Amino acid sequence: MTLFDSITSFGFSVFRLSTPIIYAALACTVTKKAGLLNMAVEGMMLTAALMGVISSALTQNVFLGVMGAVIAGSLVGALISYVNLVGKSELYLTCIAVNLMATGGTTFALYRITGAKGTTFSYMASLAVPDLRIPVLDKIPFFGEILSGHSILTYLAFVCTGVIWVLLFKTRLGLRLRSVGENSHAAESVGISVTKIQTAAYLIAGAVAGLGGAFMSMSYVTWFSRDMVAGRGYIGLSANNISGGSPVISTLFSVLFGIADAASNVLQLTNASWAYFVKMIPYIITILGMVIMAVLVNRRRRRMKQRVVEAAIKD
Repeated sequence: MTLFDSITSFGFSVFRLSTPIIYAALACTVTKKAGLLNMAVEGMMLTAALMGVISSALTQNVFLGVMGAVIAGSLVGALISYVNLVGKSELYLTCIAVNLMATGGTTFALYRITGAKGTTFSYMASLAVPDLRIPVLDKIPFFGEILSGHSILTYLAFVCTGVIWVLLFKTRLGLRLRSVGENSHAAESVGISVTKIQTAAYLIAGAVAGLGGAFMSMSYVTWFSRDMVAGRGYIGLSANNISGGSPVISTLFSVLFGIADAASNVLQLTNASWAYFVKMIPYIITILGMVIMAVLVNRRRRRMKQRVVEAAIKD
């Protein structure tokens, strides 16, 4: 393999590996704007991955398979919102419980349906979401080989970035989501139902995470295996936290994490010990990003306090 082929292959894998992280980050963005923590995105994606395989295998229809994954993700979101908002449970513990339930529940369901405890590879004829060759872009040297030929769900991830941005900043629902996230008591005082808005946020987040789960089991591979999400939901949550809840910046950081993942895979093929260090990069970036954000926020608060004091002295 030539150097040119290696570079194009690396660039292609970056977008492929970034896709589930983008979906996870966007799912967390929606709930973050509504003032909610979404540590359960891992469980949402894992449940959706299994349901995508089951739905596509039973119906032999790709679209219905993806829709099954989306519905499964939304149902997990509905469960979290009911337990937290209606049952008044602690959200952090609820999310952890849902992740644990998804880990054990998908394995149990896999065993009951197929008799296997590891994978559906030899037991269910699941379908794959087709790849898309973009006519004009496909003819461009280098860039065409990197950007064309991906799964439809990969391109849809970037489309979802724009859709989520429009939803949050250009629609009435988005305004209400942000209002609830900024000050739920003030939003409630003007007639906004905080429970309904936050429930809607979790349903939307579950649907987006469901697309990420569908990608894992119907594009990345064409079967379900136990714990196949492998922490990508948490990495998406990290990308969202670093971005401060911006869908566009969350996507950019997701691609950055995809680069680290692709680099780690390349190094592992060469048996380099550095591959294990590269695996740490997403988490190192997360820690550094959170520290930088905390410093900037504290500086901004100090400046605001100083301005208030100066204004009080002048008065």
